[in-house]
Amino acid sequence: MAFSTQDDNEVMSEINMIPFIDVMLVLLIIFIITVPVIQHAVKVELPQAAAKPLDDQTDHIRLSVDAQGRYFWNGEAISDEALTQRLDQAANADKPPALHISADKSVRYERVAQVMASAQRAGLSKLGFVTDAQ
Repeated sequence: MAFSTQDDNEVMSEINMIPFIDVMLVLLIIFIITVPVIQHAVKVELPQAAAKPLDDQTDHIRLSVDAQGRYFWNGEAISDEALTQRLDQAANADKPPALHISADKSVRYERVAQVMASAQRAGLSKLGFVTDAQ
């Protein structure tokens, strides 16, 4: 309701700014509340650790895969068929050894997956991947 000294039948030509200001203040409060929620609310500092070589006294087999996809059993070149036979022999031992796989970074993942599948079929459950320290 606007108070005017003029005749009440005349139309006001001014815009009423009060509702506009109310809406803007409500939007400002909404933004003030939601901005901290949009940012990461939970700050977590992840621990930093360096991988240390294991001082494991158990036997292990070092299986290497070069960039061309060829297999090497403890440094000796081996075919796919011979690999399957040796994995079966290793799994049937009294204490099955761990299989340490070191693959060239440019080798196809398929060749590494084939080794892992063959080791699983043979019954070897201890697999490890050998990497270089950074």
